[in-house]
Amino acid sequence: MQTQSVDDYPRTAYILSLTAGILMTVSGTLALALAMRIGTVLAHASEIQWRLGPFVDRGLVHPSVFSSLIFLGIAAFGLLCGMVVLLLAFMLKKRPAAHSTWGVLIIVFSVLSFFGLGGFFVGALLGIMGGAFALNWRPPTVGSVGGNETKGAAV
Repeated sequence: MQTQSVDDYPRTAYILSLTAGILMTVSGTLALALAMRIGTVLAHASEIQWRLGPFVDRGLVHPSVFSSLIFLGIAAFGLLCGMVVLLLAFMLKKRPAAHSTWGVLIIVFSVLSFFGLGGFFVGALLGIMGGAFALNWRPPTVGSVGGNETKGAAV
């Protein structure tokens, strides 16, 4: 007798969303580390320019320090989106009855993650696909768990 395994949660959507969340979190962490390093280098450059005084135009440092803060914010936003997508992927497995809600939220945060490097952009695309699969998933029906059912057969 052949038994058919039926998932009681959207497995494909879960795996895609989980992979997307991991990629987004990794890219956000790397970007955050890079932004902090750039900020440290620019802070030292600002200190050197301050000490040199009249020999260096101090006006050039402030926009670059400001741009490192912008990059820091973008990296932090990407990390936050990745963590939210990870959480939503776990919720998709834990509570599959609300798959539509989790799918929509996964798509929203995956699209928003494009503003924060988007998991090397592949993570954002995987998140959008995972959210779409979560929206399309249907819970298994009671009759589909069995084995030898024939439709339309007279008994």
